[in-house]
Amino acid sequence: MPSSKPAVSQPKANSQPLNVNTAAPAVNDPSLNDAPHHDNPKQLAGVFARGLAMGAADIVPGVSGGTIALIAGIYERLINAISSIDPSLWRDYRRSGGIQGLMAVWRAIDGTFLLCLAAGIATSLITFSGIIKYLLDHQPLFIWSFFFGLVAATVVLLLSEIKRWTVSRAALFTVGLIAAVIISSMPALTGTPSLPYLFMSGALAICAMILPGISGSFILLLLGAYDTALAAIHNFDLPVIITLIAGMVSGLLLFTKLLKWLLSHYYQGTLALLIGFIAGSLVKVWPWKVDALGGLSQAASSNVMPWQYPTGAHWLTTLSLIIIGAVLVSLLSWWGRKSQR
Repeated sequence: MPSSKPAVSQPKANSQPLNVNTAAPAVNDPSLNDAPHHDNPKQLAGVFARGLAMGAADIVPGVSGGTIALIAGIYERLINAISSIDPSLWRDYRRSGGIQGLMAVWRAIDGTFLLCLAAGIATSLITFSGIIKYLLDHQPLFIWSFFFGLVAATVVLLLSEIKRWTVSRAALFTVGLIAAVIISSMPALTGTPSLPYLFMSGALAICAMILPGISGSFILLLLGAYDTALAAIHNFDLPVIITLIAGMVSGLLLFTKLLKWLLSHYYQGTLALLIGFIAGSLVKVWPWKVDALGGLSQAASSNVMPWQYPTGAHWLTTLSLIIIGAVLVSLLSWWGRKSQR
């Protein structure tokens, strides 16, 4: 990403940057991400496709679009691009002014990448929100099975990225796992949210969304704003949509600065924490859920063993969908590695 600002510093010696030429998952070396990007139309179409996948994941409470970005090999580039949006862009603009100044700002924020990714996410939200909501309401076992396979495979793939486990990295992984389990187990708030409350909810949700493993949509669910947000997208309720977007933009610009610094200076430790978040989210995406009475209402949120599920485990279908989710995320990882090369 071309920028007049200092490049992200090289990770410390004990951070052991990732080797993108190995068969490991598609996670970038942060030290490479401030290099200029010259994307051709095929690569930009790939960015758009990753945005589609991120948007679809973010609709499901319990699955994070950040997880998709991490496994698809664009996570650090995304963090670098967003964190470059700050007041210093005005200095970049004033150097040349006019169209040239605007182009300098556009290059500094990796604007084409962000635009294609945002277009993919928005397209996915508009296109799939109704479909996924229907599946969550009417076929929860099957859609949760698919996403459980996706998340479980992501954990397995990313664990190989930790080059050397230390006590501190193991502790960070444990902290992330416990935090995600606690968040996933919290009861949701109820009530009709006001616009200021939606602004705050959007800011918190986007911070969760950018963290792999912690779902932004699940944070909205906990805060009692998920149904309002989903209905607003489906019905094009502009006041609600604009309020949520404003909150998300505010939270995103503040949070990514910290995350970029952590990735730059403590990459392996931060990665261990993020993997812990993802592993902990498996509690939320466990397919076999019942309600407080042991039934299968839309309020089903308590995990049970497969053989305790009221209609049976449906082993053939659920295991098939888990495998499909795992295969798809493995293909996404392979695609990310291929794109990096």
